[in-house]
Order: sequence, then C-alpha cells, then structure tokens
Amino acid sequence: MCLEMKKIAFVLLLFSGSCAAPRVTTTNVTKRDNLVIDGKIFVTAFQQRSAEYRALCYQAFNIARIKLAEFNHERSLKPRAIMTDIDETILNNSPYEAHQILQGKDYDADSWREWTAMGKADTLPGALHFLQFAFASGVEIFYVSNRGEDEREGTLKNLQHFNFPNADDAHLLLKQETSSKELRKNTISNTHNIVLLMGDNLNDFSNLFEKKSSDERENVADNFSAEFGNRFIVLPNPVYGDWESSLYHYDYSLTPAQKDSIIKSAVKGY
Repeated sequence: MCLEMKKIAFVLLLFSGSCAAPRVTTTNVTKRDNLVIDGKIFVTAFQQRSAEYRALCYQAFNIARIKLAEFNHERSLKPRAIMTDIDETILNNSPYEAHQILQGKDYDADSWREWTAMGKADTLPGALHFLQFAFASGVEIFYVSNRGEDEREGTLKNLQHFNFPNADDAHLLLKQETSSKELRKNTISNTHNIVLLMGDNLNDFSNLFEKKSSDERENVADNFSAEFGNRFIVLPNPVYGDWESSLYHYDYSLTPAQKDSIIKSAVKGY
C-alpha cells in the first residue's frame, strides 16, 4: 500500500472510532426559582438546630405559667380552660418540612396526611410540661386544630404518646366546614372560661386577622399588643403560616417563580 493510501486508511480508522464512541449530550438547564422551596431549608434548620428557637419556646411557656397562676387566683363562674393550636404550637413538624424540601417539594395535602398519620411529631420545648402543669392546677385543655377529621386518629396517637392531658375526642376540635376557629372558640366559651390561647398563627387568637393583607394584620397586631404575653401566647414559626399567605393575597395557585418575585419585592432594603 502506498504512503498516501496508508494516510487515508488511518484517517478513516480514526473517524470510525469516533463514531463508535458514546455521545455526550448536553442540555440547557434552566435555573429554577428556589427561594420558596429551598429557601425554607434555612428556617427549618433554625427550628431544628438553633438554641435560640428552643429559648423562644421556653420563654413563651414560662410566661404562660406565670399568667395562668394569676388567672387561677381570679374568681371564675365557669371551669377554666386553655385553647391551644397543635402544629408548631405544641407539636414540631419540622421533619416533614425537611423531608419535602430535600426532595425539592413544597407542602401538599397527601404527603402531609401521610406524615400526621404516623403520629411521630416531637413536642415543642416546654409545651408538654406547661400543659401538664395547667391540667394539674385544674385547667382543661382543648386542642383546636385545622387538621382534618381524617387526621384525628394519627393526631390523638401523637398526643397520647406523650401523655398530653385531655388528649381525647371530646377535647380535640378539628376543622369542619371552615378554617376559622371562631365557632370552635365560641363552643368552648359556652361552658368554659378560656384563660389562655396559644398558637403560632395570629388567626389562632382572633378572626380579625383572617384573610387580611399583610399590612392589615400588622395593624390588628398593634391593636392587640396588650394581649401578647397576657392572654395570647405566641410561638415562633418562620416556616409557614398566614404571614406568608397574606403576602400572596391568599392566592394558592401562584407558581414558585411568582411567589419568589412577591417575597423579594416585599422585603425592604436601604
């Protein structure tokens, strides 16, 4: 074979080898807006790992104990009661949040029901001891939650696992037709004197906060300023709640990108 033919054969060999090699395809990856979902990993870490979060919970229940002792010295024509929310008030659902976030997902009803059915949420620091103290002093505990009726079994299992007082069907008032707690509060008030209300969402305390804009909620909070640390005991929840929903004007159809834009426009710089 002449030299020129050898060169041609060598080039063809190289070409055929390159055709046989596996192809590496590249795709343009669009960076997704991740503030709403991935951004929550930061506040979930705060809830799970910061001593400051624990301190805030202890502080809330210490104040509640002091106020309850004061109210117990006052004359009451009805049996005294505490009306408490459950999620992020006495039970910590941050493992659910972490589970969703690490999969790149936000809250959804099906996965939430799977979580509550397990009955594995831990208690908030100080919550159990305070409610046991209240019960021992003659105060009934009513658990008023916007969990659905299909979550009753798992909820009771969770509460009873830790021996929360009054953890029974009669004292567990779950969501019926509406998420507003006003009717359930009135039902309790018919037979009991509610001396303390506990929650992580201001809707847990008054219907005046319901479906209001962020600015309106702030104004109502200012009007109720004397009640916080008095009859209203607020627990910290930076992960979710109506503080977030109000920013979106309660439009639950928004995409993550739209929520991302709203949150960024809501914060103030200098």
